[in-house]
Amino acid sequence: MKSLKRFVNDETGATAIEYGLIAALIAVAAIAAMKALGIQLSTLFTTVKGKVR
Repeated sequence: MKSLKRFVNDETGATAIEYGLIAALIAVAAIAAMKALGIQLSTLFTTVKGKVR
């Protein structure tokens, strides 16, 4: 019974999981931002290419 209580009260792995979730959230946000920027750059270069011709 003592080991079960100790296991339930042990929170050492919770911090690592929280940091992992935060890192995953930051990665998703960065990927979304880079994708949006890539689309804008592609549009810009297409516009420039059309005006140069």
